[in-house]
Amino acid sequence: MCQLLGMNCNTPTDICFSFAGFQARGGLTDVHGDGWGIAFFEGRGVRVFLDPKASAHSPVAELVRSYPIHSLNVIAHIRKATQGFVSLENTHPFQRELWGRYWVFAHNGNLLDFAPVLRGDFQPVGQTDSELAFCHLMETLNREFPAGEPPRVELFAAIRRIAADVGGHGEFNFLLSNGTCLFAHCASRLTYIVRKAPFDEAHLKDQDITVDFRQLTSPADRVAIVATTPLTDNEEWTTIPPGTLLLLEDGEPVNAGPADTCPFIREAV
Repeated sequence: MCQLLGMNCNTPTDICFSFAGFQARGGLTDVHGDGWGIAFFEGRGVRVFLDPKASAHSPVAELVRSYPIHSLNVIAHIRKATQGFVSLENTHPFQRELWGRYWVFAHNGNLLDFAPVLRGDFQPVGQTDSELAFCHLMETLNREFPAGEPPRVELFAAIRRIAADVGGHGEFNFLLSNGTCLFAHCASRLTYIVRKAPFDEAHLKDQDITVDFRQLTSPADRVAIVATTPLTDNEEWTTIPPGTLLLLEDGEPVNAGPADTCPFIREAV
């Protein structure tokens, strides 16, 4: 299975520490060696780096690891191919424009017998089930909200419903963002942590690297990290229950609407 990494925060932050551990899982501490990618939102723009090489041996990954790009929302992916060739066009995350904003998507899982009919507004370039699902998601949202982006509660409900429908074909763990927030859907495995004051040290599982966030942050900073499995071994990560769509804004999970009592909004069963 592939690996997902996401970041959502309340002030532009770099992801170098988390990416150092994540990068190692692409061919060094794990077997996900079929390409990798990362997308940083900067205002309304997106800076995307993709490489079909294993991240542990990618010069591009080394550049990203040492380049402190500050962003409010980041999505990264390490690929273990199940559908589609190992090639640049099949490397996550994928990017499309909708309602005057870029949307970025990365998927972990395998969808079987998934063949939605697309009208043509959004078409996959590669051969993956992931990009097909992303195009289906974008097209469905565009069709349901032709006047533009709806209020957040309506958008959340629509994404949750589409995720449940697509998830009927297999594992559909994904990260999705338009730069204003981060959606994290857990079908089987996904975890997160919120770092905020009082900050402390963190040590990576996959690299012998420790960082003291007390020296790098202000008391008002808040950063949420989402990963397939925990990246550190001395912090408490929260497991997202399967069948859950999590919405993160300003570095923490938020309720999707006034009727919700907690940030974990599970699909109807």
